[in-house]
Amino acid sequence: MSGENKPLNRIPGPVPVTVIVTTHNEAVNIEACLQSIQWAAEVIVVDSGSTDDTVARARPLADQVLDHVYESPARQKNWAIPQARLPWVLILDADERVPAGLAGEIRNLQAAGPACHGYWIYRRNTFLGREIRHGGWERDKVIRFFARDHALYRDVRVHEEMEVDGPVGVLKERLLHHSVRTLVDYGRKMDRYSDWWAEEKAGKGRQAGPGTIFGHTVGRFIRMYLLRSGFRDGGHGLVLALLAAFSVFQKYAKLWERDRREPDPD
Repeated sequence: MSGENKPLNRIPGPVPVTVIVTTHNEAVNIEACLQSIQWAAEVIVVDSGSTDDTVARARPLADQVLDHVYESPARQKNWAIPQARLPWVLILDADERVPAGLAGEIRNLQAAGPACHGYWIYRRNTFLGREIRHGGWERDKVIRFFARDHALYRDVRVHEEMEVDGPVGVLKERLLHHSVRTLVDYGRKMDRYSDWWAEEKAGKGRQAGPGTIFGHTVGRFIRMYLLRSGFRDGGHGLVLALLAAFSVFQKYAKLWERDRREPDPD
């Protein structure tokens, strides 16, 4: 399905950029996300069969709402990018927001003429309502602003990364990312990602043993909580480091399990 093109109440002098937002059951996030990008000349939402009212909430704030069957994050975004009418694209998840400072930097960059084909954007990540400033999360950055015809995501299921044909710069302002709202949501996401990760690594012939599982799990906690000062984020930092270590345990344990599954009966 697709929403009809319609005039929206854009701010004066909309920036000649297409913003694409990918969604699935994001009713809690979609309006705030779209309200933060009303400065863009074109806004497209690409939904993958939401069963809540994501689509209904998105339609008044988007130029188009498209539906596409979800296969993986990379494939969903690679399908969405050619839908953009304008040559420059900013791509977002529904739990992200574009603060005024970042919007202004993109506006100024477009006015001056971008010198690169893509740009890294650092993110301010929140965990259970608190911004995390240590543990490695403060270094988190993604390529999200790029020339439509010069960038594509690598076809992987986990931790998709964009490949840019040409020079890549870095923006100064940060994207706001409400990454974890509830532990239930975090657990579901990590369970899904660990399945994909183990499947992908097993397909490449990788294996895991008890030592590998233990070493990577403990190593993640030490690196995040101690070496990268996660303890400075208080209780949030401790819980986050423990969850990150457990997510590593899940990945390697599932990889270990794959070599020990009983064969399916004929």
